[in-house]
Amino acid sequence: MGMLTNVYHHKIEVVSDNIDVQGHVNNLVYLKWMQDAAVAHSLEKGWGQEQYDQLRCGWVVRSHQIEYRWPAFEKDSLEIVTWVESFRRASCVRKYEVHRLSDQKVLAIAETNWAFLNLDKRIPAKVPQEIILAFQADGATI
Repeated sequence: MGMLTNVYHHKIEVVSDNIDVQGHVNNLVYLKWMQDAAVAHSLEKGWGQEQYDQLRCGWVVRSHQIEYRWPAFEKDSLEIVTWVESFRRASCVRKYEVHRLSDQKVLAIAETNWAFLNLDKRIPAKVPQEIILAFQADGATI
Protein backbone atom coordinates (compact mmCIF):
# COMPACT_ATOMS: atom_id res chain seq x y z
CA MET A 1 0.00 0.00 0.00
CA GLY A 2 2.87 2.38 -0.62
CA MET A 3 4.70 4.45 1.97
CA LEU A 4 1.56 5.79 3.60
CA THR A 5 -0.09 3.00 5.55
CA ASN A 6 -2.52 5.05 7.60
CA VAL A 7 -5.55 2.95 6.67
CA TYR A 8 -9.14 3.79 7.62
CA HIS A 9 -11.98 1.25 7.79
CA HIS A 10 -15.44 2.66 7.06
CA LYS A 11 -18.39 0.32 7.68
CA ILE A 12 -21.48 0.35 5.42
CA GLU A 13 -24.79 -1.49 5.64
CA VAL A 14 -26.45 -1.70 2.21
CA VAL A 15 -30.02 -0.37 2.38
CA SER A 16 -32.83 -0.53 -0.18
CA ASP A 17 -32.20 3.08 -1.30
CA ASN A 18 -28.77 1.97 -2.58
CA ILE A 19 -30.26 -0.60 -4.95
CA ASP A 20 -30.90 0.02 -8.66
CA VAL A 21 -33.39 -1.57 -11.09
CA GLN A 22 -31.03 -4.53 -11.61
CA GLY A 23 -31.24 -5.43 -7.92
CA HIS A 24 -27.71 -4.48 -6.89
CA VAL A 25 -25.98 -1.37 -5.56
CA ASN A 26 -26.06 1.52 -8.03
CA ASN A 27 -22.61 2.52 -9.33
CA LEU A 28 -23.02 6.13 -8.17
CA VAL A 29 -23.62 4.97 -4.59
CA TYR A 30 -20.02 3.71 -4.47
CA LEU A 31 -18.77 7.23 -5.19
CA LYS A 32 -20.83 8.61 -2.31
CA TRP A 33 -19.50 5.90 0.01
CA MET A 34 -15.93 6.71 -1.04
CA GLN A 35 -16.47 10.39 -0.33
CA ASP A 36 -18.08 9.58 3.05
CA ALA A 37 -15.11 7.34 3.93
CA ALA A 38 -12.61 10.07 2.98
CA VAL A 39 -14.46 12.66 5.09
CA ALA A 40 -14.69 10.25 8.05
CA HIS A 41 -10.98 9.43 7.81
CA SER A 42 -10.11 13.12 7.69
CA LEU A 43 -12.31 13.83 10.71
CA GLU A 44 -10.66 10.99 12.65
CA LYS A 45 -7.29 12.61 11.94
CA GLY A 46 -8.47 15.96 13.30
CA TRP A 47 -9.28 17.55 9.95
CA GLY A 48 -13.02 18.22 9.89
CA GLN A 49 -14.96 20.95 8.12
CA GLU A 50 -14.18 23.44 10.92
CA GLN A 51 -10.40 23.03 10.52
CA TYR A 52 -10.55 23.38 6.73
CA ASP A 53 -12.83 26.43 7.07
CA GLN A 54 -10.23 28.08 9.31
CA LEU A 55 -7.63 27.57 6.56
CA ARG A 56 -10.13 28.80 3.92
CA CYS A 57 -9.05 25.73 1.96
CA GLY A 58 -10.53 22.35 1.11
CA TRP A 59 -10.39 19.28 -1.10
CA VAL A 60 -12.28 18.95 -4.38
CA VAL A 61 -12.40 15.92 -6.65
CA ARG A 62 -10.39 16.21 -9.84
CA SER A 63 -10.98 12.65 -11.05
CA HIS A 64 -12.27 9.24 -9.98
CA GLN A 65 -11.16 5.86 -11.30
CA ILE A 66 -13.22 2.90 -10.23
CA GLU A 67 -13.25 -0.75 -11.20
CA TYR A 68 -16.34 -2.75 -10.27
CA ARG A 69 -15.52 -6.43 -9.70
CA TRP A 70 -18.57 -7.94 -7.96
CA PRO A 71 -22.04 -6.60 -7.18
CA ALA A 72 -23.26 -5.71 -3.69
CA PHE A 73 -26.82 -6.41 -2.56
CA GLU A 74 -29.32 -5.18 -0.02
CA LYS A 75 -28.41 -6.11 3.59
CA ASP A 76 -24.74 -6.75 2.70
CA SER A 77 -22.28 -5.52 5.33
CA LEU A 78 -19.40 -3.76 3.59
CA GLU A 79 -16.23 -2.02 4.56
CA ILE A 80 -14.59 0.77 2.60
CA VAL A 81 -10.85 0.57 3.24
CA THR A 82 -9.15 3.85 2.32
CA TRP A 83 -5.75 5.49 2.59
CA VAL A 84 -3.88 8.43 1.08
CA GLU A 85 -1.35 6.92 -1.31
CA SER A 86 0.62 10.08 -2.06
CA PHE A 87 0.70 13.85 -1.77
CA ARG A 88 1.85 16.40 -4.31
CA ARG A 89 2.21 20.13 -3.78
CA ALA A 90 -1.52 20.90 -4.19
CA SER A 91 -3.17 17.47 -4.48
CA CYS A 92 -3.30 13.91 -3.22
CA VAL A 93 -4.23 10.46 -4.47
CA ARG A 94 -6.55 8.51 -2.19
CA LYS A 95 -7.16 4.80 -2.77
CA TYR A 96 -10.14 2.69 -1.80
CA GLU A 97 -11.14 -0.96 -1.65
CA VAL A 98 -14.74 -2.02 -1.08
CA HIS A 99 -14.88 -5.34 0.81
CA ARG A 100 -17.93 -7.49 1.59
CA LEU A 101 -17.47 -8.74 5.14
CA SER A 102 -19.35 -12.06 4.76
CA ASP A 103 -17.00 -13.53 2.12
CA GLN A 104 -14.11 -10.98 2.13
CA LYS A 105 -14.60 -10.39 -1.61
CA VAL A 106 -13.18 -7.13 -2.96
CA LEU A 107 -16.19 -5.68 -4.78
CA ALA A 108 -14.51 -2.58 -6.15
CA ILE A 109 -11.18 -0.81 -6.19
CA ALA A 110 -10.87 2.89 -6.80
CA GLU A 111 -8.76 5.97 -6.55
CA THR A 112 -9.55 9.65 -6.42
CA ASN A 113 -7.30 12.53 -7.33
CA TRP A 114 -8.18 15.30 -4.87
CA ALA A 115 -7.05 18.88 -5.50
CA PHE A 116 -6.41 21.20 -2.54
CA LEU A 117 -7.99 24.60 -3.21
CA ASN A 118 -7.97 28.06 -1.72
CA LEU A 119 -11.76 28.44 -1.44
CA ASP A 120 -11.74 32.26 -1.65
CA LYS A 121 -9.73 32.43 -4.88
CA ARG A 122 -10.74 29.00 -6.27
CA ILE A 123 -7.10 28.26 -7.10
CA PRO A 124 -4.79 25.41 -6.05
CA ALA A 125 -3.15 25.81 -2.65
CA LYS A 126 -0.09 24.13 -1.15
CA VAL A 127 -1.07 21.24 1.13
CA PRO A 128 0.10 22.19 4.66
CA GLN A 129 2.70 19.93 6.27
CA GLU A 130 0.41 19.20 9.24
CA ILE A 131 -2.17 17.65 6.89
CA ILE A 132 0.48 15.50 5.22
CA LEU A 133 1.76 14.35 8.63
CA ALA A 134 -1.77 13.51 9.82
CA PHE A 135 -2.23 10.97 7.01
CA GLN A 136 1.21 9.36 7.04
CA ALA A 137 2.09 5.93 8.43
CA ASP A 138 0.25 4.78 11.55
CA GLY A 139 3.49 4.64 13.52
CA ALA A 140 4.10 8.33 12.93
CA THR A 141 1.03 9.44 14.86
CA ILE A 142 0.06 8.84 18.47
